[in-house]
Amino acid sequence: MSSDEFDRILKHTLSDYRVSRGERRVLGSVLEEMGADEDKLAFLRHRAFKIARNEVMGPEADAVLNWLEDVVKILQPKSDASTPSPRAYFSPGEECVSAIVGLLKQTRRMADICVFTITDNRIADAILDAFRRRVQVRIVTDNDKAQDRGSDVQRLDEAGIPVRVDRTSDHMHHKFAIFDKSRIATGSYNWTRSAAEYNEENLVIAYDTGLIRQFVDEFQKLWDSLA
Repeated sequence: MSSDEFDRILKHTLSDYRVSRGERRVLGSVLEEMGADEDKLAFLRHRAFKIARNEVMGPEADAVLNWLEDVVKILQPKSDASTPSPRAYFSPGEECVSAIVGLLKQTRRMADICVFTITDNRIADAILDAFRRRVQVRIVTDNDKAQDRGSDVQRLDEAGIPVRVDRTSDHMHHKFAIFDKSRIATGSYNWTRSAAEYNEENLVIAYDTGLIRQFVDEFQKLWDSLA
């Protein structure tokens, strides 16, 4: 739906200077269909203010502003009080690997994994378990590290998991993963035994929708470029 079409819906709700329950449901459905993120909602609020500004010069200014208040409430990002706070994990130790394995066990639909290397069998086994549960798994990794002794990438590839590697002399050095497009894990932590046992590393798990969308876009850009 275009912005002009959305404007027409808003102007229709403005005809009686109130947003009825039915109109609220319609606007909510349209926003869901549009997949409106925070940036899009901010743009649509701007459109609503523009419509109101054209009306408030007349005798119905108070009614128009009441309508605008109703519309702005609808166009605010939905807050989810149940959304967990981000959390940081550190190695050496079992914190990071346990967090990654836990995320893979919780995943139900998709896991996009973009990591420099995978040599920790505990993580590789959790990836395989998710794939066998019909989770849609995709992996982007570094071409040089994929050939290292102890790498689990070939094993995952042979199991049928789609794997793409970079083809340059430089490194694909990311360490992030997206789970069900509702949470991400990122940080310096390599998915390796040495990272768990020896290295000073960090892993952050976050749930912010705007941040997740940026990682989703970056993964898809890399995935497409390596086709």
